[in-house]
Amino acid sequence: MTKMPRILFAGLLASSMLVTPTLAANVPDGTKLADDQTFTYRLLDEFTSVDPQVVEDVSGSDIVRDLFEGLFNQDADGNLVPGVALEYTTNDTKDVYTFKLRPEARWSNGDPVVAGDFVYAWQRLVDPELGSPYSWFGELMSIENAAAIIAGDKPKEELGVKAIDDHTLEVRLTNSLPYFPLMTTHSSTFPVHKPTVEKFGTDWTKPGNIVSNGAYVLTEHVPSERSVRERNPMYWNNDETVIEKVVALVINDDNVALTRYFAGELDRTDIPSGQYPKLKAEYPEEAISAPRLCSYYYIINLGENGPEYLKDVRVREALSLAVDRDVIVDKILQGGQFPAYTFTPAATAGFQVPDVPAASMTQAERDAKAKELLADAGMGDGMDVKLIYNTSEGHKKIAVAIAQMWKTKLGANVELANQEWKTFLETRGNGDYEIARAGWCGDYNEASTFLDLMNSQSGYNDSKYNNPKVDELLAAAKTADDPQPLYTEIEQIIAQDVPIIPIYHYAINMMLKPTLKGWPIQNVEQNWYSRDFYKVAE
Repeated sequence: MTKMPRILFAGLLASSMLVTPTLAANVPDGTKLADDQTFTYRLLDEFTSVDPQVVEDVSGSDIVRDLFEGLFNQDADGNLVPGVALEYTTNDTKDVYTFKLRPEARWSNGDPVVAGDFVYAWQRLVDPELGSPYSWFGELMSIENAAAIIAGDKPKEELGVKAIDDHTLEVRLTNSLPYFPLMTTHSSTFPVHKPTVEKFGTDWTKPGNIVSNGAYVLTEHVPSERSVRERNPMYWNNDETVIEKVVALVINDDNVALTRYFAGELDRTDIPSGQYPKLKAEYPEEAISAPRLCSYYYIINLGENGPEYLKDVRVREALSLAVDRDVIVDKILQGGQFPAYTFTPAATAGFQVPDVPAASMTQAERDAKAKELLADAGMGDGMDVKLIYNTSEGHKKIAVAIAQMWKTKLGANVELANQEWKTFLETRGNGDYEIARAGWCGDYNEASTFLDLMNSQSGYNDSKYNNPKVDELLAAAKTADDPQPLYTEIEQIIAQDVPIIPIYHYAINMMLKPTLKGWPIQNVEQNWYSRDFYKVAE
């Protein structure tokens, strides 16, 4: 089990914290750097946005972390390090946090980065007029009045954030939240440049318009093809940055991407499903696998648009039990992933995976129980199931395997459909599906980043799951000295109600050129920053 270092949590429980400063790229003395400091990597899909308050996918957030900088960053092990903020203090009840900002922080046009830029961005996040898909994160952070503002009951100006002066930001919370600083590494909390947003409107993130405060600026974007970001000379730590240019190429096919990696066109790409053992044997220094703070699961539509047969918990449980997770991870993926019977991964800091009945059964016992449940539900003659997933060879292999399991064991006729990423997100968000593929990577390293998705009011509760007891336990966990017993109970309720079907917990599976140094393999969140990288001469 990989856990966040205890030292970090000890620091977070103190009344004040000076975060240990670190430089960007840590290049050892005597290193011969490559002449070309361009980092090129592969994206599976076009990202949703590079607007910090709008982006909702992992690949887009990776880009946003290069373009913008929030209060804090993470080091290679996932510990907090200074970003725009140098330090913070908090009161005894940990519901007021005060951040001291570095005076040398600048926007790419030379304007100073000030506390008011964070106030503007955070108000924007919860403003119903913007309609951010991540507005709920402001409420999750327990920022004062966030929930009422999102609901349209209070103006955004009443959000509990205040610029005491240009370099002092105060945040007021409705609950004691010891891990609040961890949440400020999430892209939705990054500042934005108000004059640029107001001047260009929705076009403010286009190359030539965008003003950002991170180590890089966006210089090119061809949708569904490529995006380019180059060093920002105004970045406060630009002198320690080595990578000059970062190129992200959209390549929808895993195998095509791998071919281009071996042709020297990419420094990093994902490993196609099932190919890790072979690649690790042939390229031991380049094939990488390590635990990652992510869960792969299927969501079941329990909303008004959902089919009647899935409203029966016996049917949902039968579908979950019939999934042979060992086959998925050992035969299809083969990259160090872990079978999942709970939503929250074992890699989560301070989390103990609870016992749930399915985890202790053999697959034969699960299959027998699934058939029994389906017969009890009057579905013994089989059923028609529709499953959607976003276009990917890996997602397809898993969907085909699970469809076959449901067909063989339960007599289900499964209709599979793949959709392009943005269309898929829209379909799932609108509730126009029966069962859909889903994946979630933690926004911060604490179990609530997963379990809060089960809250009936969560913006990413696409299953429309609603259990008042779960909502009550989630609320109690925010102020509990030890939330683990509450998290255990929540996971056990989810296992009983089956609004989702956990399938596996992720591992990083990637090919990485040995000439690229500085990748944070030990950070289970995989929050990486191109400014930390450098390329050595071959």
